[in-house]
Amino acid sequence: MATDIQESKPINFVDRDEIWKVRLKVEEESAKIWPHKWGFLTEVYKEVSPSPPVPQTAQAVIGWRSTQPHLQLESYGRVNHGRRSFMKELGWTLESCT
Repeated sequence: MATDIQESKPINFVDRDEIWKVRLKVEEESAKIWPHKWGFLTEVYKEVSPSPPVPQTAQAVIGWRSTQPHLQLESYGRVNHGRRSFMKELGWTLESCT
């Protein structure tokens, strides 16, 4: 019969301390390297222009940012998919799925 109580292993505090030191050293080295590898990401925020002022009415809040051309989500133009039918593409009849 299995018991719910597990025997705990003795804790080696020296090993845990060494692991902690290594983690701190890796984090410190990563902090030094980060600006050289990923510093370009901080420049992107400087390129973004500020948002227009927030409208005073609740109705005007809907889509207030999308009225500005440089803030629109469709920065590469509208996406037109048209109406397609999966059934027609496979050459199946509509009754085949009922």
